[in-house]
Amino acid sequence: MSFLRAARAALAGQSCLPQILVAVVIVFVLAGLSLSCGSSSHSTSGHNHNAYVTLPSRGSVLLLHINGATGAITLGAETPQVENTSPTGIALLPSKKFLYAINSSSFADSISIFNVASDGTLALSTSTPAGDGPNDAVIDPSGKYLLVTNSFGDNVSVYSIDPSSGALSEVAGSPFPANISPAEILITPSGKFVYVTNPTIGVITAFSFSNGVLTKVPGSPFSSILGGGGGAFGLAVNESEQFLYVANPSASNPAPLSTIGNVSGFNIDPGTGALTHILGSPFTATNGNGPSAVAVDPTGRFVYATTPGSNFSIWCFTITPSTGQLVAVTNSPFSLTAGGLFALIDPSGNYFYIGSQGANGIAGYTYDPSTGAPAAITGSPFSTKAAPGKMVLSE
Repeated sequence: MSFLRAARAALAGQSCLPQILVAVVIVFVLAGLSLSCGSSSHSTSGHNHNAYVTLPSRGSVLLLHINGATGAITLGAETPQVENTSPTGIALLPSKKFLYAINSSSFADSISIFNVASDGTLALSTSTPAGDGPNDAVIDPSGKYLLVTNSFGDNVSVYSIDPSSGALSEVAGSPFPANISPAEILITPSGKFVYVTNPTIGVITAFSFSNGVLTKVPGSPFSSILGGGGGAFGLAVNESEQFLYVANPSASNPAPLSTIGNVSGFNIDPGTGALTHILGSPFTATNGNGPSAVAVDPTGRFVYATTPGSNFSIWCFTITPSTGQLVAVTNSPFSLTAGGLFALIDPSGNYFYIGSQGANGIAGYTYDPSTGAPAAITGSPFSTKAAPGKMVLSE
């Protein structure tokens, strides 16, 4: 658009040119812009920002720089490696002042607290003891509380966050029972409800959340597996928190399908947080096996489920707005490089990042806002030195 403005300004200053020439030039410039924009899946007006990824095998956290115009990732500073730690879960305070890395260790489970500098670099402030086998983490929308699943403790720890220092204090009543081996954790955009997956028994444990206290939702836990198998791992909610989607990596599918793995969809009761299966759930793909990560795009139009590898590895569905039912988009599943560690879409909806199990740890995509079809970002997949654990965006 800057070229168009320049053209108009130049023409406006040439009074001797016929007005028809001005009109013709503008029409041709507009036509060219229309054609070029038509081939782009998203606007490239995003701003540069940072992201962070845990590296479990290196005992560190890696800073990433994301180009807002292209989505490309370049590596920033890595925190000093700490022996006998394996950071997995990661959470960034909404104020972006403090970052928390969840360390599972055979010696001492802990939570590392980092100060975040203006350029995004991290400086370790302190570490605090964690529960038994800490895994995933999330911060509530108010920025007052950190919630951590403890896989070996079968519970969830809740910590209040000191806004000035980032220090953690476990709230009264914590840790809260969360069934067997809780893994992934999600808090809804309003902060009212918390959902935890229990892969070994294929259920979702649901809580209401208020003032740092988790209270089991009536009817919890809710089965994610219909028809056998196991799984319930990654989970995602749409922005209006009407629908919850859960990836079931090893669930069985009914005949004639020969695939393993599917995505369960749930209606969320706005008053209680209770879950009921969406009609037609679980949803599956014609090819591909075992998605363990899932994401909903910010517009609430698409659901993506991902699995390791490059064969039928990205499942894409449209969401039926009135019911939450999922319908596979044309050409889904897509045979593109993917992974099952995490699936993140930036809040602007421009870029989609998938965590894979190799050193080329993050696959990056744009996606067509009309069809949902993903297209690889130039340079993808991006190396993270070692397989990543979890990733968080600072945007």
